[in-house]
Amino acid sequence: MMSNNMENVAPQVMKVVARQVQTLAQEKMEGITVCINEDDMTDIQAVIDGPPGTPYQGGQFRIKLVLSKDFPASAPKAFFLTKIFHPNVGGNGEICVNTLKKDWKPDLGIKHILLTIKCLLIVPNPESALNEEAGKLLLEQYDTYSSRAKLYTEIHAGMKGGKSDVSRKRSDNADQAGSKDDRKGKLMSKDKKRTLKRL
Repeated sequence: MMSNNMENVAPQVMKVVARQVQTLAQEKMEGITVCINEDDMTDIQAVIDGPPGTPYQGGQFRIKLVLSKDFPASAPKAFFLTKIFHPNVGGNGEICVNTLKKDWKPDLGIKHILLTIKCLLIVPNPESALNEEAGKLLLEQYDTYSSRAKLYTEIHAGMKGGKSDVSRKRSDNADQAGSKDDRKGKLMSKDKKRTLKRL
């Protein structure tokens, strides 16, 4: 039985969407896994890995694209299903990015949208913030923004086997940092002793 959403989309659009989704499932995009719903090709979901070097590193974020009746003439809406602290993601998960608003062109495909959303995790745009608090923190107190985004990632997007990869990495880094500090302290005290002997 077809879902209501499939019934709302024209057959020629369904062919385009089905072709794009099948291509995406076969192609491997780094850090993006497309989830296919065989019963409803308009139910386009993907899991985006949090990019390295960002507060989202170690997390896995599920997103959903909602196609409009006149897709691709008008842009789909995009939502994070995984809770995230990000300037361009509203409380309901809606994603605000120019590609899905004023910069939309019918020839932009689903792949382009997914890559744009992944890029948004790397370079947020606080000027078009749906989450004003996150946008303000990003601009004025980056460390606080980063800490909160990491916390959300650990709680909502990074759980594997009861402990998140992020927290595991953080504790490993803390252990390494502690041993580096011990070595630095010993080296500094040796250097001080050498300097005092010279005097």
